Amino acid sequence: MLTIDADRLWQSLMDLARIGATPKGGVRRITLTEEDRRGRDQFVAWCREAGLAVEVDRIGNIFGRRAGTDPAALPVAMGSHLDSQPSGGKFDGAYGVMAGLEVVRTLNDAGVRTRAPVEVAAWTNEEGSRFVPTMMGSGVYAGVYELEYALAQKDVEGVSVREALAATGYAGPAAPHKLGAYFETHIEQGPVLEHTKTTIGVVLGALGQRWFDLAITGQDSHAGPTPMETRKDALLAASRLVVEVNRIATTFPDYARGTVGFMQVKPNSRNVVPGEVRMTVDLRNAKDATLTAMVEELKRCLARIAAECRVEAKLDEVVYFPPSEFAPELVASVREGAKGFGYSHRDIVSGAAHDAVYMARIAPTAMVFVPCEGGISHNEIENARAEDIAAGCNVLLHAVVQRAGAL
Repeated sequence: MLTIDADRLWQSLMDLARIGATPKGGVRRITLTEEDRRGRDQFVAWCREAGLAVEVDRIGNIFGRRAGTDPAALPVAMGSHLDSQPSGGKFDGAYGVMAGLEVVRTLNDAGVRTRAPVEVAAWTNEEGSRFVPTMMGSGVYAGVYELEYALAQKDVEGVSVREALAATGYAGPAAPHKLGAYFETHIEQGPVLEHTKTTIGVVLGALGQRWFDLAITGQDSHAGPTPMETRKDALLAASRLVVEVNRIATTFPDYARGTVGFMQVKPNSRNVVPGEVRMTVDLRNAKDATLTAMVEELKRCLARIAAECRVEAKLDEVVYFPPSEFAPELVASVREGAKGFGYSHRDIVSGAAHDAVYMARIAPTAMVFVPCEGGISHNEIENARAEDIAAGCNVLLHAVVQRAGAL
């Protein structure tokens, strides 16, 4: 079987990691900063060295295209993102882009032509660490967000996306084009593959997400004179709900997840019964019907707890990402590639959102996961083994060639 150059792929990742390198071995390439510009410039230079035609669209997404033999065929794209968290790792996002580039380089080395064009994409602002919303570039491309809305978003210093694109030179003229398929290779960002000693995660889709802001209002009162039976303790209600969120996530099927990640207590004083709590609830599931059932259970629990604790509760939904199911035929090609190379593999569902989630709305899509050390990501110590990185890229190569039609 045709295989990639593992050393070249690894070296490309290490070379890219020098741009925005941090002391602990991670990277800081926040969207449309000088470091992000340098990373983009390096990617574009490598694309041109590989003979790719490069274009940039109006939200700054970069595409490097290798021509196919059929001018009417829609391109088979691979990609991810180059931007990072403020203290991010070397592999999150960057691996998917460099793996796509390595597939192209391998096809060039072997003299393999494809019927459909093959593209490598680098999407703008996937992380959302500077501009909200996350996955902005792919979201605009897929029609989830209007271009003008995205361009108008500002960072904490008041700089707009439009201004940042102009400053970095990545405000392109290209219009979105149709894709025949999209593949994204990524570190898992979780512990399942490493824990089960599995090399390839065959990603079936991504969990749906429903995020809520919750305000619980009781009554501030003195911790000493106020009897337990008359208290309106907002923190007691919040604490009981945290337990219920955990119960919901551990008892519902279909890869259920439940998290309370933020809590703010007022007045937050040692000898005052808390009168107000603001908190978040994050529910996730692979099936929309089950996710809806989890939300209904959350609401029932909240109403009961509020009555029992004599408090008021206001629950507002702020994010809803429906579950994403990837294209069965592309998922099958990933599985076949893993089998063909003799890699251990298992079906898996992504607990995090990726650009592939939006791409799945407009084109057949699949993802390839590989293990990361300790399941750690969004962290400077994020790490992955070179052999796993190469394995994921080999599976990507197989799937892309199968879809694009090798001649």
